Amino acid sequence: MTTRTTGPGTGPGARTASASHGPAVRLGIDIGGTKTAVAVLDERNRFLARTTAATPAAEGAAAVVGRVRELAVRALAEPAAAGARLTAIGVGTAGVVAPDGRTIASATEALPGWAGTPLAALLEEALGAPTSLLGDVQAFLAGELAAGAARGARSAVAVMAGTGIGGAIALDGTVVRGSRGAAGHLGHVPVAEAEGHRCPCGAMGHVEAVASGPAMTALLRRDAAHTDVQDLREVGAAAADGNAAARAVLRRGGRALGAALAGVVSTLDPDVVVLAGGVLHAGPWYEEAARAELTARTLPLLRGTRLVRAGLGADAVLLGAASHSGATPYDGFASPTDPISPAVR
Repeated sequence: MTTRTTGPGTGPGARTASASHGPAVRLGIDIGGTKTAVAVLDERNRFLARTTAATPAAEGAAAVVGRVRELAVRALAEPAAAGARLTAIGVGTAGVVAPDGRTIASATEALPGWAGTPLAALLEEALGAPTSLLGDVQAFLAGELAAGAARGARSAVAVMAGTGIGGAIALDGTVVRGSRGAAGHLGHVPVAEAEGHRCPCGAMGHVEAVASGPAMTALLRRDAAHTDVQDLREVGAAAADGNAAARAVLRRGGRALGAALAGVVSTLDPDVVVLAGGVLHAGPWYEEAARAELTARTLPLLRGTRLVRAGLGADAVLLGAASHSGATPYDGFASPTDPISPAVR
């Protein structure tokens, strides 16, 4: 590989997509509030190399972008990837990605200063290959469509239930972004189970207010006076020990999610709904309640909709981001006149 000497992509360690005559590879990148992972994949979606490190979220967007670049250079230097020709970069990131697949439209405080970051342009400058972005759950669904539990489906819904309730939808085999990039945000569907409860987004009555791990932990502490319960793992342990209040909290969260899914399934009539996230490790009560509520609230014709667990684990976002990397129109490398926030330049 050679380094650019002029034009975009001249940062330290930058690589060019055309300088090598080796086999074509793509990068899949997963940026979360606590962890960032980068993988090198070949044209058959086989993993050649991967590397992971903590996300320096508290240091701001510039530090996060720098960490991504550092990990990418490291992964591309691995023996299985050395000498390959980098042709595209796909990113699955926390936050909402703008519809053009190039900028972070909004983000929570898990990544301070992330909103507004022109991430695609910055990575094109740093690494020298066309880049497209998806939200992390959108990338997760793209991965499950490519090689996981939703493989072969034309329409699908994904739900990631953990510290929040994330979602994504796909129609005609393609992940849908929405007019503002927020399509599939199932955690913010209003449901009766959440009436009177404030969602982390600030609104009242959203499913995330009672169905996420932190929400269920807080409900058990408040409603059942289990003040010693610290996280969802401990909620699950209490439920496994026969604690009726813990089981009730998990069932309530599952019912809320099932009600939200019933509305989505009735609207989209998908081939499959894919479930993932930490709540599935808290015992059977949450998932059983979600399945029962989904069945009870949908038309008989739709009760055969498959509800399955994800098949790829942590690889789904990396694979989905990489497999989607050529799906967004690309108009060339970022030019010096492209608007880049001073905070991340």
